[in-house]
Amino acid sequence: MPGAHFSKLAFTPGVKALQEIDGSRTSYARIESQPDTPIEIGPRERAFIRARDSFYMASVSETDWPYVQHRGGQTGFLRVLDETTIGFSDSRGNRQFVSTGNLLHNDRVSLILMDYPNQARLKILGHAQIIEDDKPEILKALTNPGDTSPITRGFLIEVAALEWNCPKYITPRFTVEEIKSLAQSNAQ
Repeated sequence: MPGAHFSKLAFTPGVKALQEIDGSRTSYARIESQPDTPIEIGPRERAFIRARDSFYMASVSETDWPYVQHRGGQTGFLRVLDETTIGFSDSRGNRQFVSTGNLLHNDRVSLILMDYPNQARLKILGHAQIIEDDKPEILKALTNPGDTSPITRGFLIEVAALEWNCPKYITPRFTVEEIKSLAQSNAQ
């Protein structure tokens, strides 16, 4: 059960104290009491990850400031490499290197993957590794066939925990392509 791992990493003593005050601690304690099972990116998660054209990634700086970056690309640019590893290639951007620099200091990342039309969200905690051109076979595995931008590096993320999150406050949003597709379906 992925949620048990996620809660064991995310529910710090401070979080648990607030849950206790709120009255939600009992239900979360039941989740935490589940026996540990190996983390595995299952079929549902694989399909969801492969269908994304963007996600948000948080890292932490050397001065302990969190930094959240939006990452985007072609659908499927975030690759599932095996049962516990995901990754993506990085093309030349604004050359600030904030996430990359942060990962040189602290390899922990948090990802949020959104499916706005279907009001679904997958949270992932993991350890990231920067892949440079000295590992061309890995960079090739992270590259989408239609990529036209030169790849500058890759990122591998060893998943430590993942959890589906409540859809309650996800506002449905649609891309231009999704709207066109809906319009074509309704016209037929």
